[in-house]
Amino acid sequence: MRFFHLSDLHIGKQLHHYNLREDQEHILGEVISYAETLRPDAVVIAGDVYDKSVPSGEAVSLFDDFLTRMSEIEPAIPVLIIAGNHDSPQRLDYASRLLGSRRIYIAGKAPETEREHLKKITLTDKFGTVHFYLLPFLKPGYVRSLTGGELPQSYTAAVEAVLNREKIDLRERNVLVSHQFYTGTGGMPETCDSELLSVGGIDNVDISVIKSFDYVALGHLHGAQKVGEEHIRYCGTLLKYSVSEAGQEKTLHMVEIGEKGSPVKVEKLKLHPLRDVCRVRGNLADIINNGESVRREDYVSVTLTDETDPYKPKEQLEKVYSRILEVRMDNTRTRKKLEFAEEEIRLDNPLQTFADFYSEMHGRQMSGEEEEILKHTYDKVKGDAQ
Repeated sequence: MRFFHLSDLHIGKQLHHYNLREDQEHILGEVISYAETLRPDAVVIAGDVYDKSVPSGEAVSLFDDFLTRMSEIEPAIPVLIIAGNHDSPQRLDYASRLLGSRRIYIAGKAPETEREHLKKITLTDKFGTVHFYLLPFLKPGYVRSLTGGELPQSYTAAVEAVLNREKIDLRERNVLVSHQFYTGTGGMPETCDSELLSVGGIDNVDISVIKSFDYVALGHLHGAQKVGEEHIRYCGTLLKYSVSEAGQEKTLHMVEIGEKGSPVKVEKLKLHPLRDVCRVRGNLADIINNGESVRREDYVSVTLTDETDPYKPKEQLEKVYSRILEVRMDNTRTRKKLEFAEEEIRLDNPLQTFADFYSEMHGRQMSGEEEEILKHTYDKVKGDAQ
């Protein structure tokens, strides 16, 4: 069985102040072209369909067009969708029962009551059945009622509580679709500036609770990568959504599951974005004179190395590049400024430090009377602080 693994479409997102509608429309069109050519058995979207919980009409229209075009492919290709942390479960779930009749399956929220269970979609191939379990983004508080009214102690415990209720038959082939921050042994996953993660990793889920699945289609992180195991993967975004992703190669993941127990194969299909996100570095004159024509329409981060700050650099750079994300300076002055900012400021003798400052400002040493006033003030402030 072969299926596309997508995630983090972030439809409606802006890159700095640039609207990405054309870029997203183009890349989703390429996904449809691949689907028409390769005819996968399913298309899986692992969360963050939209960039905001209340998407704009333009964003909703774009995703509606994608689903409509996908549903027109014959024979029909099932589309499986879960909500991510950027999505509104209720809005994404709208008309989900009706869409199910067109083989578009949406899971907006995780089970919250004893009567609710994960949405399970079963597909078949020559080796038998493959069960897809759709687990939308959740927080421990969402599933309190499933743990006897007690708040799960961690995100791992919350995910485990949901999965344990499903009584999954491990003799069958099972795929989990999930949108969380999963971690395993061997270090933390790579993250990008366009992601929002909790400080300290308090929202992480240990992969020990999902290892038994034959494949885990993850969403949330924007860089494609495995997490601890070959069959547990983030597919990453279809487009670059921050300058930190400039060096990444975005691809469409096509997953192939054979008979039970055989290794999963992942083929990375090349994507051709309408515009790229890239970095340009050098002095202003060289960048303007040697501007690469292929990058004139790309989203560009510029780092200038001129030792003297140039006059209105962005206005000059706009002669070459149409979509400038940022202009940074990296020269001797800025590096010294950064080094000074990182230094630990120590005041071994505050009275002497102030006396030196006074001397520099007034061109003379403090008088005896002034020194007494300073000492009295310092002793009083120090006493109040204690």
